[in-house]
This record gives sequence, C-alpha cells and structure tokens, in this order.
Amino acid sequence: MNTNAALLVRDFQLEPTDNAWLANLCGPLDENLHLLEARLAVQIRRRGSAFHVQGARAQAAEQLLRELYTRAEQWPITGEQVHLSLVGLEADAGAGGAGSSEAVGGETQGARTARGPIRPRGPHQRAYMDSIRQFDLCFGIGPAGTGKTYLAVACAVEALQSERVRRLVLVRPAVEAGERLGFLPGDLSQKVDPYLRPIYDALYEMMGFDRVARAIERNVIEVAPLAFMRGRSLNDSFIILDEAQNTTLEQMKMFLTRIGFGSRAVVTGDVTQTDLPAGRMSGLRHALQVLRGLKGVAFTHFDSADVVRHPLVQRIVQAYESHSPPADSDHGR
Repeated sequence: MNTNAALLVRDFQLEPTDNAWLANLCGPLDENLHLLEARLAVQIRRRGSAFHVQGARAQAAEQLLRELYTRAEQWPITGEQVHLSLVGLEADAGAGGAGSSEAVGGETQGARTARGPIRPRGPHQRAYMDSIRQFDLCFGIGPAGTGKTYLAVACAVEALQSERVRRLVLVRPAVEAGERLGFLPGDLSQKVDPYLRPIYDALYEMMGFDRVARAIERNVIEVAPLAFMRGRSLNDSFIILDEAQNTTLEQMKMFLTRIGFGSRAVVTGDVTQTDLPAGRMSGLRHALQVLRGLKGVAFTHFDSADVVRHPLVQRIVQAYESHSPPADSDHGR
C-alpha cells in the first residue's frame, strides 16, 4: 500500500486473483471502472488484479471496488449495481457516516426474498425499513425513484414468506395522471391493472411470475383499487397504499381505519406530484398534519439524494426542487 498521500493515491491488489471475477467487476470495455471514475472524479489504472487509483476520493473508490469484487464471484456487475453502491456511499457521506462496506451493502438490514436480499441504500432507506418493521403504520414521503414502494413491497414479501402475516393487500388510487383515458375495455382486473403495474413489477422481481400468479389465485396477494377497501377490516395482513398523494381526505381516513389486528400498513407518496382536481387537498398532506406525533405512527422523508434510478433522474428531481413551482401546481396548499 502506498502510504504517501494515502487519501490521494491507493495501490492495492484484489484477491483472490481470478480473471472471471475481474471481468465481472470491470464490465465490457471496463465500463464499470469508467463509471466509477466519472462519479468519484478519480483515475483508475489496472494491470491484472493490481489497481492504482488516484484522486481526492481514491479511498472511496478502493472501498467500492473491493465490495463489488466480492459480488463479482457470483454474477457480472451491472452499471445499475455500481450506481446503487455509489448512491449508498454518497448518502452515508452526506449523513456524516464513514461509508463502510456494511453501510454500502446494507445486507444485514435488508429484506430477504425468494429472489435474494433487497438492500437499503443510505440512511433514509435504512431508517424507512426499520420503521416498517417496528411500527404498525409507516409513511414514506419523497420524490420519485427513492425506493418508497419497492422497499415496502420487499418488507411485505419478507413478512409473508416468514409467515408473520397471512396475506398482502396492495392498494392504489385509480387516478389518471392529468389525462382523460375515457372508456377502458375489459373486465375489472384489466381496467385497474395499468394503475397497479408498478406494484406488480416489484412483486414479479422478488417472487417470480409463477409464485405471484398462484398467490393471487389463492387470494394470498390482493391488488386492488382504493375504492374497494370501504367496509373492510383487514386482520393479519401487510397493507401498502401506494401513490397516496392522490387520495382525498375521506379516502385516506377510510383506508387508515381498515387496519385490523396483527396487521401492518405502509403509506407511500410524493406530495409534489398530486393528480387530484384543482381545489382538492391531498389526503396524504392532510394525514401528515393530523397524525404527526401520534404513538405507533412513523414518518420517513426522502429527498433527491435518495434517488436510486438513473443518475439523470436525480438531477431532474434536484432541478425541480430548486425551481419555484407555479402558484397553482400544488392543489394541497
């Protein structure tokens, strides 16, 4: 190890030396290394398994390379995995953490599903998953791409597989996003499926198509529009209300009073993207005011630094946050 200017230059060897692992780590034409260079503002030079990294964040680059190399034994490292590891590192650095390997991977705090563990990235995601496990009612509020719905579904799948609950109830208001789609052909399931597609996608990724289909047939997993919750009492269930910013005050109260014994509920939404008609206050915004400080209820707020989608999405969210919205853009004010 080069001890001179240790924070600026790192020389190290990845062990055990294995050409297949190295190929999985570096990616086609070393694209993963180029991504690390661009995001961390460092220079990476490699000769076999020996690496020379130079730059202000050379130590962080070494840490990520070592952490990703351990995963490269099993499968090729994708650009998305590199991005997620970078997000976790940057979020921990922003929170004043040391950005340890455990914090980057987050495996000990992740949700275990049939398709593998789902790891939280950064302090807000970890606090969110901890709140879901500890509180009967948890709110996740923040911009698109911060993992609110995905992590909630991961915790729900984990609870179902460990038999802590008997079924999953996944709910979403069927509100058109500023469009008028008119009459939709098909039966009820075909009419509401487009609104619930993001939840289906998360379920398929974590459980597989066949398991999800069988669970839906047995009513172990129920995916339904919010209107179908009225009059029900849901016991021993894990309930997720997605896109809650599009609920009215009455709908939000109706949903929250469906929680039965042995049940856990998670409410997700982004108060800056309300699709309600002008003049209608969002039920999510109202609930944040009414339930603040109530025992048994937890709130986790995400920001643009928590975005785990394409890096451009993070920059788009930051641009919108820094730009003053038009006066009529937020119906909830």
